[in-house]
This record gives sequence, structure tokens and C-alpha cells, in this order.
Amino acid sequence: MSTGRLVVGVTGASGAIYAQRFLREAAKHWPEIYLILSDQAMQVAATELGMAPRREDFSTVEWLGADYPQIRLLDSKNYFTPPASGSFRHDGMVIVPCSMGSAGRIAHGISDDLLTRSADVCLKEGRKLIVVPREMPMSAIMLRNLATLAESGVAVIPACPAWYHRPSSLEELADTVVARILQSLGVEQALMKEWMS
Repeated sequence: MSTGRLVVGVTGASGAIYAQRFLREAAKHWPEIYLILSDQAMQVAATELGMAPRREDFSTVEWLGADYPQIRLLDSKNYFTPPASGSFRHDGMVIVPCSMGSAGRIAHGISDDLLTRSADVCLKEGRKLIVVPREMPMSAIMLRNLATLAESGVAVIPACPAWYHRPSSLEELADTVVARILQSLGVEQALMKEWMS
């Protein structure tokens, strides 16, 4: 049964468009979204999408093109927020994009900010956790960290867009990854048709 709550983390990995497109779709399905942006995520979004680089200037209108009152921005340094507690029930957490540094800290139980603490809570409580790494090439250490996460029940969905749908824009290309995230969360999506259907 859905709680109507989703936690979304955005790290400083390149690929802010994935976070932007995912949040737009997630807002159609969850009435409460708890958003954790790292400082580096704000800087990357400023570079890649032309967004305000400071958290205090964050606006869903600027980021997503519309007002989404169900998206609640959390301070990444504040542990006194709902996702940091195991008693706070939600449908899962998506980290999109997920830097390899964040993946490594989560894989080794290092909770040094709200994002990694929230992911750690998902692991200890057996809740759905999805990481969307966007990095290449990957070192053996990075691959081991992702394998550790997968062995712990984390869904590792690399930001590898599909081409067989012949996307005609960067947004459509990013949406092929967003579709796979939504499918992993058990949500019906219309962004991408099933192969051969």
C-alpha cells in the first residue's frame, strides 16, 4: 500500500536533467515529495540547466516549469527531518543522479549528510532505494561499490538512455531513464512503450 510519500535525493553528478524530468513525473504520482539537494547538485544544475546556484533561491517554478507545492525542499545538513528517521514511512528513495562519491558512502554506511542518512535508513528498514549513477569510465572501486549496493537490495539504474525509441530531443532521451526509474517503483508510466508492444 502506498504511503503517498517519496524521498528524492540529487547529488552533484552531471545529469541534472534526469532529476528535473524525474521530479516532474513523480509529482504526478506522489502527493508528498521530500527533496534533498546537495550543494554540489545546485552548482551542477546552475551549470547544466541555468538554475539558481543557491539553495535559498530554489524554486520549483524555475526548476520544473511550474509550481509543485507537494515538493518540500529539505536542508541537506539537517538531520531533524522526516527521512532521517526509520519511523517515517514512505514508498522509497530515488537518488538521481547519484555521484560515485555518494554511492561509495552509502555502500559503506557513511551517513555524513541528510541524503546519505536517508539512504542508510532505507537500507536498515528494508525500503526501496534506487540509485542512478552517471559516470564513465568507472574504476574497479566504483564498480565494487555499486555491486555492494545491489547485493544489499538497492536498484542500480545507470543513466544509460535507450535509443531504440528514436528520441527526437534530449528530454525524450532522458525520459527513457526516468521511465525505468518509475517502473522500478511500480508506477505505470507513459514515457516509453514496452519493447515490441
